[in-house]
Amino acid sequence: MTDHSRTWDDTVLPFQLDRSDIRGRVARLDGVLNAVLAQHDYPASVEALVAEAMLLTAMIGQMIDLRWKLSLQIRGDGPARIIATDYYAPETKGAPARMRAYASFDSDRISSSGTPFAQIGKGYFAILIDQGQGTKPYQGITPIAGDSLSACAETYFAQSEQLPTRFQLSFGRSQIAGGTENWRAGGIMLQKMPKASPFHADQDVVGENRLLTALDLVDEESAESWVRANTLLDTVEEMELVGPVIRPTDLLYRLFHEEKPRVYDPQPVRFGCTCSADRVRQSLSIYSARDIGHMTTPEGLVTADCQFCGAHYEFDPASLGFEATEPIGEPD
Repeated sequence: MTDHSRTWDDTVLPFQLDRSDIRGRVARLDGVLNAVLAQHDYPASVEALVAEAMLLTAMIGQMIDLRWKLSLQIRGDGPARIIATDYYAPETKGAPARMRAYASFDSDRISSSGTPFAQIGKGYFAILIDQGQGTKPYQGITPIAGDSLSACAETYFAQSEQLPTRFQLSFGRSQIAGGTENWRAGGIMLQKMPKASPFHADQDVVGENRLLTALDLVDEESAESWVRANTLLDTVEEMELVGPVIRPTDLLYRLFHEEKPRVYDPQPVRFGCTCSADRVRQSLSIYSARDIGHMTTPEGLVTADCQFCGAHYEFDPASLGFEATEPIGEPD
């Protein structure tokens, strides 16, 4: 197969199964995932959690009629304290969506045994939707449960949105020609068509939840098609999910050809951070001159680093806070 298959990297492909009244997404993350992880020096288990969270965020974010941002936040009492991801809607039609992510962890508590998910401990899984200025953000929270972040997402949709949802994900390091190791991640999301939800019904969505839980949310007529789609999804192999040899369109046909799959335009995804000097200044505008003084380094500067992209900012303390005495200028 030619290198044409690699054009599917860093994309989310919407689809629907016409026979089953089910919609979904196929996601492939390659460059965007490596760009995020390259900003940090995470342990392998934390990298795996970030990869899984980014896959979920890409698929969920793309299925929403999103005008600005969807965020996924996982907080726990274990060594992996915070996993945070953001998905920014394309600024124009055909433009790429942007993603960023970061993790906070206790390096001395990270264990080399057990699953990455076990590093989270007890906590919560949250989805936040912010449609921008003049709107009220939406937030849904569910306790950490199951054995993976995808299981948490399935529980969230079942409990908070009453939408049977299923995720099948694969992610890890792969070695390419020349011996270079890169992260690759891929997954499929299935979901019954929503009737009323903040998750837009006109865009293609697909999902499935853990079968026993999901079947409680669908009527008798839909239950058979839901079970059938889940059974077909169970036959997918990890290498089919991550690619790059098998294209998402070929994979959908292999899995669901009897369900009459219909695909839509793929959404490209790229790494992108929204931090800026102006945003940092705004966040510091609530502090008094005395507070700013406590933040000032021995070198006479106030510094800030972006947790997502690692950008470093330096400011004259006299230009910060609500008692600023110097006009706002560019950071040094």
